[in-house]
Amino acid sequence: MNEVYEFLKACGTYYLATVEEGQPRVRPFGTVDCWEGKLTIQTGLKKNVAKQMLACPKVEICAMSADGRWIRLTADAVLVDDVKAAEHMLDAYPSLRAMYTPGDGNTAVFALENAKAVICSFTAAPVEYRF
Repeated sequence: MNEVYEFLKACGTYYLATVEEGQPRVRPFGTVDCWEGKLTIQTGLKKNVAKQMLACPKVEICAMSADGRWIRLTADAVLVDDVKAAEHMLDAYPSLRAMYTPGDGNTAVFALENAKAVICSFTAAPVEYRF
C-alpha cells in the first residue's frame, strides 16, 4: 500500500471515477493519505462524488507520473467515521481547512478497501498491489 500512496502523492492529481445511475463520473482529485493502515481520500459529503460513493462504493483511480508510468486502482470507498482521520487528512492538506473542518458534518474521509492497484509503463512489466 505504501508504494501506491507514494505514487499517488507524487502525481499530485489523480482521476477518480464513480458511478451514478449506471453512468461513469470522473473528476480530478488530489487528496491521499494513510490512516490506521488504510489508504484514504477526502471530499465533502455535500458533493455528488460523496453521494455516489455512498450509494455505490466501487471506484477507480487513474494517474500518470512525470516519468511516464501510470496507475490504475480499483477499490471500495468506505466512509471512515472518525474525526481523527479528517484531522490527519487536513493536517496533510492545510489549504483545505478554508473549506473543511473535522466534525462539521461535511468533511468526509473514505478508505479504499479491497483494493487492487497496477503500476504500468511502456518499458517494464506491470507491478500489482493488493490491500
